[in-house]
Amino acid sequence: MKRIACLYTVYSVIEPFTRQLREAVPADTLIHTLYDDFLVTDPMDTGAFSDTNMERLRHDLCACALTGADVIVVSCSTITPGVRRLRGEFSVPIVAVDDAMMRQAVTMGRKIGLIATANSTREPSSQALLAAADEAGKSVDLEVRCDQSAIRALNAGDAAEHDRLVLAMADQLLDRDVIVLAQASTAYMAPAIQERTGIPVVTSPALCIQDVCRILAEG
Repeated sequence: MKRIACLYTVYSVIEPFTRQLREAVPADTLIHTLYDDFLVTDPMDTGAFSDTNMERLRHDLCACALTGADVIVVSCSTITPGVRRLRGEFSVPIVAVDDAMMRQAVTMGRKIGLIATANSTREPSSQALLAAADEAGKSVDLEVRCDQSAIRALNAGDAAEHDRLVLAMADQLLDRDVIVLAQASTAYMAPAIQERTGIPVVTSPALCIQDVCRILAEG
């Protein structure tokens, strides 16, 4: 029997991601959930991922490892840089939600648009995409759009306003070859954005889950 431990920072992501994960893995796989919204709300307020927050992330990953997980999944793009720094401290594989998405995006064109709904995600996601391009030996033209009022609307339960703001950002990226949705919380918007813009859209959950399935199969 395999175990997966998932660390979440946005409550609305838990149900859809767990459902997709459950559909993809063997039926007897145990899935454990840890929710810590402070990891993302604190950087949104302060504009930085502090040493204290890094220590909190370390403890959260320890808690995930203590489930006996075969793989840990971190669902938040804001904390991906922290995950990369801490991976070496753990024997269990840790998958960041946007790793596979960034690798995929740089294969789809040179002109890439990135949509973020939290300022705390903007820089980490941009760095991750540029790093993926560098690893692939590609040169990219990255254009970023970020409107933090979108994630605040979603957290307040106003999905309609969130969706309107995300579509408005997509309207500013009509010259791109591909649009990347930085956060898993916006993944459900991909069909609407693609229909509206005619531009391919990549999101993190499905690609991340493929990575998780591969690790479980190899373990």
